This record gives sequence, C-alpha cells and structure tokens, in this order.
Amino acid sequence: MKPMVVILLLFVGVWSSACSSSQPEKPKMRAPLPLPMSASTVAVQANEQGTKAYQSRQFDIAKVSFEQTVAAAPDSGEAHYNLGLALFAMGDNDAARDHFIEAANLAPGNKVIWDSPALRQYGNPDSRLPKKKGAQDYTNQKPGLGVPPGGMTR
Repeated sequence: MKPMVVILLLFVGVWSSACSSSQPEKPKMRAPLPLPMSASTVAVQANEQGTKAYQSRQFDIAKVSFEQTVAAAPDSGEAHYNLGLALFAMGDNDAARDHFIEAANLAPGNKVIWDSPALRQYGNPDSRLPKKKGAQDYTNQKPGLGVPPGGMTR
C-alpha cells in the first residue's frame, strides 16, 4: 500500500510541475536605446530620464521625456524608437507604429529597431539571412508531364 501511495505522490508532483512550466511566459520588456554620441546634452538627459521612467513602468512620464528627446534630436532613430516603446506600452499602437517606422527610416540596418513590434512582420534587415520562399513558387496551372511548377519557360 505504501509503495502505491509514494508512486501516486510522485506522479502528482511531476504532473503538477509539468503543468506549471507549460504556461506561456510574458514577452520580455524591451529596453530603450541610448542615443548616439553625436546627440546634444539636452537630448541625452531627456533620454536618460525617459529610460529610468520606462524601466520603472511609469510610461506616461517616459512618453513625455521621450517626446522631449525627439524634439531635441529629431533625426535620431533611437529617439523615435524609444518614444515608440513608451507609446506601445501605453496601448497607443498606431502612434507607436509611426515612430517605429520613422526610427527604421532614420537608422536603416539597426537590428534592434527592426525587431520592434511594428516592424517584426517585415523581417530582419540582415541580408545574410535566407529569404523565405514566397508565392512565386505556386501556380494555378495543372501540372504536366515534364513541366516545371512555374510553367514552361525558355
């Protein structure tokens, strides 16, 4: 009887730990980016204040600080990205998307910016990664004997 109870308790313990580990984890909160060395002191200070507020989850204060950063450094992709993060955290996805896109335009090739929520669907800017095959591999023509999937080509 005791071995059966021990086995049953072991089974319940393993099963409950397996169930608790299968819960999906929340995505990791993204960190604001530092500004480039060429940014003005005013922009750097506003960005640091916004970063501290963002990390302490005070998104409304972070938004105001990052807006000041964008005003002081309008050509900084990092400034727009940080403002996009704050807006996204506040649920203003449309405005966040606009700033993420502006950030990508101002900092082409920046992998962190291109992995932003608004741009992730468009892929990675790293040209060394293989491209996914698209719809050009399919046709609405019936396959024929000895005819490649795209039809006859010469």
